[in-house]
Amino acid sequence: MRVHQPFFSVIIASYNRAALLKRALRSLVQQTEEDWEAIIVDDGSTDDTHSQVLPFLHRDKRIKYISKLHSGEVLSKNEGIYASIGKVITFLDSDDEYRPEHLKQRKDILLENPDVKFLYGGLEVIGSPYVPDRFDYSKKIHLKHCVAGGTFFMERNTLLSLNGLNEIPMGADDDLFARAKKAGVEMKETNIATYIYHRETLDSITNNV
Repeated sequence: MRVHQPFFSVIIASYNRAALLKRALRSLVQQTEEDWEAIIVDDGSTDDTHSQVLPFLHRDKRIKYISKLHSGEVLSKNEGIYASIGKVITFLDSDDEYRPEHLKQRKDILLENPDVKFLYGGLEVIGSPYVPDRFDYSKKIHLKHCVAGGTFFMERNTLLSLNGLNEIPMGADDDLFARAKKAGVEMKETNIATYIYHRETLDSITNNV
């Protein structure tokens, strides 16, 4: 029997964020667009992440769960990427969330622009809009001068051709964006702010540099 290929694969890497992960998952299952799969990559959590996500796994077969030894966010996202089967890969950080129309809005843009292999942008920031400069941690830069990996939508084959994310301490999304641009990948930016980026989370990577 032929397996259905979903339009989207949503990669969710999480480490010890059981409560916040539930918020992220609720925003996902409330999407008006239904043609997606989600891959939760539990990066060796020591809290009750598995028990907290079990109800979601039981209710929605589109959600898959991978548990692995702790190795960091980048390797966890890459594991999710390689386990995915969707046409387009996107991300949902475990402490962030989607507006209900997020996936539908992006699908419409991609279908209207079939040459685009990399769609990005459309961020609502809650908390400080300033993050450390990945080239100089002593400096802060405004998010309007950055790209946010959570907003990335990439054709799966294109992302695989770039070998996913590079394992660097910070700014793996910015690095991926730069590599895609250098490779001549057709890209498009949107300003429809349907990805909610929670910057008030104390244990976020950019708050702990």
